[in-house]
Amino acid sequence: MPGTPDWDLLQSLHAVLQAGSFSAAARLRRLTQPTLGRHIDQLERQLGAPLFLRSPRGLQPTDLALAFRPHLDDMAAAAAAAGRDIDGIVSGEGGVVRVTVSEIVGIEVIPPMMARFREAHPGVTVELTLNNKNDDLSRRDADIAVRMSRPTQNSLVARKVGALRLGFHATPAYLARHGVPASFEELAQHTLIGFDRDLPEIAKDISIGQPITRDLFTYRTDNDVAQLAAIKAGVGIGACQTLIGRREGLVAVLPDLFRFDLDIWICMHETLRGAPRMRLMFDHLVKAFADYVADGEQGELGRSAP
Repeated sequence: MPGTPDWDLLQSLHAVLQAGSFSAAARLRRLTQPTLGRHIDQLERQLGAPLFLRSPRGLQPTDLALAFRPHLDDMAAAAAAAGRDIDGIVSGEGGVVRVTVSEIVGIEVIPPMMARFREAHPGVTVELTLNNKNDDLSRRDADIAVRMSRPTQNSLVARKVGALRLGFHATPAYLARHGVPASFEELAQHTLIGFDRDLPEIAKDISIGQPITRDLFTYRTDNDVAQLAAIKAGVGIGACQTLIGRREGLVAVLPDLFRFDLDIWICMHETLRGAPRMRLMFDHLVKAFADYVADGEQGELGRSAP
Protein backbone atom coordinates (compact mmCIF):
# COMPACT_ATOMS: atom_id res chain seq x y z
CA MET A 1 0.00 0.00 0.00
CA PRO A 2 1.46 3.42 -0.87
CA GLY A 3 2.07 5.85 1.97
CA THR A 4 0.37 9.23 2.32
CA PRO A 5 1.62 11.48 -0.50
CA ASP A 6 3.50 14.65 0.41
CA TRP A 7 1.26 17.75 0.61
CA ASP A 8 3.55 19.60 -1.79
CA LEU A 9 2.90 16.93 -4.43
CA LEU A 10 -0.83 17.00 -3.76
CA GLN A 11 -0.87 20.77 -4.20
CA SER A 12 0.63 20.30 -7.65
CA LEU A 13 -2.03 17.71 -8.50
CA HIS A 14 -4.72 20.12 -7.31
CA ALA A 15 -3.24 22.91 -9.42
CA VAL A 16 -3.31 20.75 -12.58
CA LEU A 17 -6.92 19.73 -11.89
CA GLN A 18 -7.83 23.40 -11.49
CA ALA A 19 -5.83 24.83 -14.37
CA GLY A 20 -6.17 22.01 -16.91
CA SER A 21 -2.54 21.96 -18.04
CA PHE A 22 0.95 21.61 -16.59
CA SER A 23 2.06 25.03 -17.80
CA ALA A 24 -0.93 26.86 -16.30
CA ALA A 25 -0.62 24.84 -13.07
CA ALA A 26 3.06 25.74 -12.81
CA ARG A 27 2.19 29.43 -13.04
CA LEU A 28 -0.51 28.95 -10.43
CA ARG A 29 1.96 27.34 -8.04
CA ARG A 30 4.84 29.64 -9.03
CA LEU A 31 6.98 26.67 -10.02
CA THR A 32 8.81 25.82 -13.21
CA GLN A 33 6.96 23.45 -15.49
CA PRO A 34 9.67 20.72 -15.17
CA THR A 35 9.39 20.87 -11.36
CA LEU A 36 5.63 20.51 -11.48
CA GLY A 37 5.95 17.66 -13.97
CA ARG A 38 8.33 15.86 -11.59
CA HIS A 39 5.76 16.25 -8.81
CA ILE A 40 3.11 14.50 -10.90
CA ASP A 41 5.57 11.77 -11.98
CA GLN A 42 6.52 11.15 -8.33
CA LEU A 43 2.85 10.95 -7.31
CA GLU A 44 2.10 8.47 -10.10
CA ARG A 45 5.03 6.29 -9.00
CA GLN A 46 3.83 6.35 -5.39
CA LEU A 47 0.26 5.52 -6.39
CA GLY A 48 1.22 2.98 -9.03
CA ALA A 49 -1.23 4.39 -11.59
CA PRO A 50 -1.46 7.32 -14.03
CA LEU A 51 -3.18 10.54 -13.00
CA PHE A 52 -3.48 12.15 -16.44
CA LEU A 53 -3.73 10.98 -20.02
CA ARG A 54 -2.78 13.08 -23.03
CA SER A 55 -5.35 13.13 -25.83
CA PRO A 56 -6.19 15.30 -28.86
CA ARG A 57 -8.50 17.25 -26.52
CA GLY A 58 -5.61 18.00 -24.16
CA LEU A 59 -4.77 16.73 -20.71
CA GLN A 60 -7.46 14.37 -19.38
CA PRO A 61 -7.57 13.43 -15.67
CA THR A 62 -8.02 9.75 -14.91
CA ASP A 63 -10.66 8.43 -12.53
CA LEU A 64 -7.94 8.24 -9.86
CA ALA A 65 -7.15 11.95 -10.23
CA LEU A 66 -10.84 12.86 -10.18
CA ALA A 67 -11.32 10.82 -7.00
CA PHE A 68 -8.71 13.02 -5.33
CA ARG A 69 -10.37 16.28 -6.36
CA PRO A 70 -13.04 16.80 -3.65
CA HIS A 71 -10.52 15.93 -0.94
CA LEU A 72 -7.94 18.29 -2.42
CA ASP A 73 -10.55 21.06 -2.62
CA ASP A 74 -11.25 20.57 1.10
CA MET A 75 -7.56 20.49 1.97
CA ALA A 76 -6.81 23.63 -0.06
CA ALA A 77 -9.70 25.51 1.53
CA ALA A 78 -8.59 24.42 5.01
CA ALA A 79 -5.00 25.44 4.32
CA ALA A 80 -6.06 28.86 3.03
CA ALA A 81 -8.34 29.35 6.05
CA ALA A 82 -5.55 28.35 8.42
CA GLY A 83 -3.29 30.92 6.81
CA ARG A 84 -5.90 33.63 7.25
CA ASP A 85 -6.50 32.64 10.88
CA ILE A 86 -2.82 32.57 11.78
CA ASP A 87 -2.31 35.93 10.12
CA GLY A 88 -5.25 37.29 12.13
CA ILE A 89 -3.86 36.00 15.43
CA VAL A 90 -0.48 37.56 14.74
CA SER A 91 -2.05 40.85 13.59
CA GLY A 92 -4.61 41.30 16.39
CA GLU A 93 -7.47 43.16 14.74
CA GLY A 94 -5.66 42.90 11.42
CA GLY A 95 -5.32 39.91 9.12
CA VAL A 96 -7.26 38.63 6.14
CA VAL A 97 -11.03 38.36 5.68
CA ARG A 98 -12.40 36.52 2.63
CA VAL A 99 -15.86 37.68 1.59
CA THR A 100 -18.02 36.04 -1.08
CA VAL A 101 -20.83 37.83 -2.93
CA SER A 102 -22.76 37.51 -6.18
CA GLU A 103 -21.36 39.09 -9.34
CA ILE A 104 -23.80 42.01 -9.39
CA VAL A 105 -23.32 42.79 -5.70
CA GLY A 106 -19.55 42.52 -6.04
CA ILE A 107 -19.39 44.95 -8.96
CA GLU A 108 -22.35 47.28 -8.49
CA VAL A 109 -23.08 47.38 -4.74
CA ILE A 110 -20.30 46.44 -2.36
CA PRO A 111 -17.26 48.49 -3.53
CA PRO A 112 -18.28 51.73 -1.68
CA MET A 113 -18.98 49.66 1.43
CA MET A 114 -15.52 48.12 1.23
CA ALA A 115 -13.94 51.53 0.70
CA ARG A 116 -15.48 52.72 3.98
CA PHE A 117 -14.35 49.55 5.75
CA ARG A 118 -10.75 49.93 4.56
CA GLU A 119 -10.69 53.56 5.69
CA ALA A 120 -11.84 52.51 9.17
CA HIS A 121 -9.74 49.32 9.40
CA PRO A 122 -6.60 49.64 7.26
CA GLY A 123 -4.98 46.67 9.00
CA VAL A 124 -7.51 44.21 7.56
CA THR A 125 -6.78 42.75 4.14
CA VAL A 126 -9.95 42.01 2.17
CA GLU A 127 -10.26 39.14 -0.31
CA LEU A 128 -13.44 39.37 -2.39
CA THR A 129 -14.75 36.47 -4.45
CA LEU A 130 -17.61 36.84 -6.93
CA ASN A 131 -19.70 33.72 -7.24
CA ASN A 132 -23.40 33.30 -8.00
CA LYS A 133 -23.26 29.83 -6.46
CA ASN A 134 -23.04 29.74 -2.67
CA ASP A 135 -19.49 29.08 -1.43
CA ASP A 136 -19.30 26.52 1.37
CA LEU A 137 -18.69 28.47 4.57
CA SER A 138 -18.44 25.28 6.61
CA ARG A 139 -15.44 24.31 4.46
CA ARG A 140 -14.11 27.87 4.75
CA ASP A 141 -14.12 28.56 1.02
CA ALA A 142 -14.86 32.05 2.36
CA ASP A 143 -15.18 33.56 5.83
CA ILE A 144 -18.24 35.77 5.33
CA ALA A 145 -20.96 35.61 2.70
CA VAL A 146 -23.61 38.00 1.43
CA ARG A 147 -26.44 35.74 0.29
CA MET A 148 -29.79 36.35 -1.36
CA SER A 149 -31.58 33.44 0.31
CA ARG A 150 -31.93 32.09 3.82
CA PRO A 151 -28.89 29.97 4.75
CA THR A 152 -29.64 26.32 5.49
CA GLN A 153 -26.51 25.35 7.44
CA ASN A 154 -27.04 25.22 11.22
CA SER A 155 -23.41 26.09 11.91
CA LEU A 156 -23.71 29.64 10.55
CA VAL A 157 -24.24 32.96 12.27
CA ALA A 158 -26.67 34.75 9.96
CA ARG A 159 -28.43 38.10 10.04
CA LYS A 160 -31.19 39.17 7.68
CA VAL A 161 -30.74 42.84 6.88
CA GLY A 162 -33.60 43.51 4.46
CA ALA A 163 -34.55 42.79 0.88
CA LEU A 164 -33.55 44.02 -2.55
CA ARG A 165 -36.38 44.75 -5.00
CA LEU A 166 -35.95 43.78 -8.64
CA GLY A 167 -38.04 44.61 -11.67
CA PHE A 168 -37.94 45.22 -15.41
CA HIS A 169 -35.99 48.28 -16.58
CA ALA A 170 -34.93 49.93 -19.81
CA THR A 171 -33.27 53.16 -20.90
CA PRO A 172 -35.44 56.18 -21.74
CA ALA A 173 -33.97 56.12 -25.25
CA TYR A 174 -35.00 52.49 -25.86
CA LEU A 175 -38.55 53.15 -24.66
CA ALA A 176 -38.74 56.32 -26.78
CA ARG A 177 -37.88 54.27 -29.86
CA HIS A 178 -40.00 51.21 -29.15
CA GLY A 179 -42.75 52.37 -26.81
CA VAL A 180 -43.57 51.50 -23.20
CA PRO A 181 -45.30 48.13 -22.81
CA ALA A 182 -48.51 48.23 -20.77
CA SER A 183 -49.00 44.47 -20.41
CA PHE A 184 -47.08 41.20 -20.48
CA GLU A 185 -48.42 40.60 -24.00
CA GLU A 186 -46.87 43.87 -25.20
CA LEU A 187 -43.69 43.14 -23.24
CA ALA A 188 -43.22 39.93 -25.22
CA GLN A 189 -42.96 41.99 -28.43
CA HIS A 190 -39.85 43.79 -27.15
CA THR A 191 -36.21 42.79 -27.05
CA LEU A 192 -36.04 40.98 -23.71
CA ILE A 193 -32.69 40.45 -22.00
CA GLY A 194 -32.33 37.24 -20.00
CA PHE A 195 -30.63 33.93 -19.38
CA ASP A 196 -29.20 31.57 -21.96
CA ARG A 197 -28.58 28.09 -20.52
CA ASP A 198 -28.69 28.44 -16.74
CA LEU A 199 -32.23 28.99 -15.47
CA PRO A 200 -31.99 31.13 -12.30
CA GLU A 201 -33.60 29.52 -9.26
CA ILE A 202 -35.84 32.54 -8.70
CA ALA A 203 -37.26 32.24 -12.24
CA LYS A 204 -39.09 29.10 -11.10
CA ASP A 205 -41.10 31.09 -8.56
CA ILE A 206 -42.18 34.14 -10.57
CA SER A 207 -44.68 34.65 -13.36
CA ILE A 208 -45.09 37.02 -16.26
CA GLY A 209 -48.20 35.41 -17.69
CA GLN A 210 -46.25 32.61 -19.36
CA PRO A 211 -43.47 30.17 -18.40
CA ILE A 212 -40.04 31.78 -18.15
CA THR A 213 -37.85 29.89 -20.61
CA ARG A 214 -34.88 30.92 -22.71
CA ASP A 215 -37.15 31.24 -25.76
CA LEU A 216 -38.73 34.27 -24.12
CA PHE A 217 -35.49 36.23 -24.50
CA THR A 218 -34.02 37.55 -27.71
CA TYR A 219 -30.80 38.73 -26.03
CA ARG A 220 -29.38 35.90 -23.94
CA THR A 221 -26.46 35.66 -21.55
CA ASP A 222 -25.97 33.79 -18.29
CA ASN A 223 -23.74 36.54 -16.93
CA ASP A 224 -25.71 38.93 -14.71
CA VAL A 225 -23.23 41.75 -15.21
CA ALA A 226 -23.49 41.38 -18.99
CA GLN A 227 -27.29 41.49 -18.72
CA LEU A 228 -27.12 44.74 -16.74
CA ALA A 229 -24.63 46.20 -19.22
CA ALA A 230 -27.04 45.39 -22.06
CA ILE A 231 -29.91 47.09 -20.25
CA LYS A 232 -27.79 50.21 -19.65
CA ALA A 233 -26.67 50.21 -23.29
CA GLY A 234 -30.26 50.29 -24.53
CA VAL A 235 -30.33 46.81 -26.03
CA GLY A 236 -33.76 46.09 -24.57
CA ILE A 237 -35.71 45.44 -21.40
CA GLY A 238 -34.31 43.32 -18.57
CA ALA A 239 -34.58 42.73 -14.85
CA CYS A 240 -32.29 44.47 -12.38
CA GLN A 241 -32.32 45.92 -8.87
CA THR A 242 -34.57 48.97 -8.63
CA LEU A 243 -31.81 50.76 -6.70
CA ILE A 244 -29.33 50.20 -9.53
CA GLY A 245 -31.96 51.16 -12.11
CA ARG A 246 -32.67 54.43 -10.33
CA ARG A 247 -28.95 55.18 -9.96
CA GLU A 248 -28.35 54.56 -13.67
CA GLY A 249 -31.32 56.64 -14.84
CA LEU A 250 -33.27 53.62 -16.10
CA VAL A 251 -37.06 53.53 -16.32
CA ALA A 252 -39.05 50.92 -14.41
CA VAL A 253 -41.22 48.90 -16.81
CA LEU A 254 -44.52 47.37 -15.63
CA PRO A 255 -43.64 48.11 -11.97
CA ASP A 256 -47.18 47.36 -10.79
CA LEU A 257 -47.33 44.02 -12.61
CA PHE A 258 -43.85 42.60 -12.13
CA ARG A 259 -41.46 42.93 -9.23
CA PHE A 260 -39.93 40.58 -6.71
CA ASP A 261 -37.74 40.81 -3.63
CA LEU A 262 -34.54 39.00 -2.70
CA ASP A 263 -33.73 38.77 1.00
CA ILE A 264 -30.21 39.80 2.02
CA TRP A 265 -28.41 37.67 4.61
CA ILE A 266 -24.95 38.29 6.05
CA CYS A 267 -23.45 34.95 7.15
CA MET A 268 -20.29 33.55 8.72
CA HIS A 269 -19.33 30.30 10.40
CA GLU A 270 -20.05 30.33 14.12
CA THR A 271 -16.44 29.44 14.98
CA LEU A 272 -15.30 32.81 13.60
CA ARG A 273 -17.40 35.03 15.86
CA GLY A 274 -14.50 35.43 18.30
CA ALA A 275 -12.04 36.71 15.68
CA PRO A 276 -11.92 40.54 15.87
CA ARG A 277 -11.44 41.12 12.14
CA MET A 278 -14.36 38.79 11.30
CA ARG A 279 -16.65 40.54 13.75
CA LEU A 280 -15.62 43.93 12.38
CA MET A 281 -16.44 42.89 8.81
CA PHE A 282 -19.66 41.10 9.75
CA ASP A 283 -20.99 44.09 11.71
CA HIS A 284 -19.89 46.50 8.99
CA LEU A 285 -21.72 44.58 6.27
CA VAL A 286 -24.87 44.23 8.39
CA LYS A 287 -25.04 48.01 8.85
CA ALA A 288 -23.94 48.87 5.31
CA PHE A 289 -26.54 46.67 3.64
CA ALA A 290 -29.25 47.75 6.07
CA ASP A 291 -28.49 51.37 5.14
CA TYR A 292 -28.46 50.46 1.43
CA VAL A 293 -31.89 48.84 1.70
CA ALA A 294 -33.24 51.76 3.76
CA ASP A 295 -32.11 54.22 1.07
CA GLY A 296 -34.01 52.17 -1.47
CA GLU A 297 -37.17 52.10 0.62
CA GLN A 298 -37.04 55.87 1.08
CA GLY A 299 -36.65 56.22 -2.67
CA GLU A 300 -39.74 54.07 -3.23
CA LEU A 301 -41.73 56.21 -0.81
CA GLY A 302 -40.58 59.34 -2.59
CA ARG A 303 -41.68 57.95 -5.97
CA SER A 304 -45.11 57.00 -4.66
CA ALA A 305 -45.75 60.24 -2.74
CA PRO A 306 -48.41 62.54 -4.29
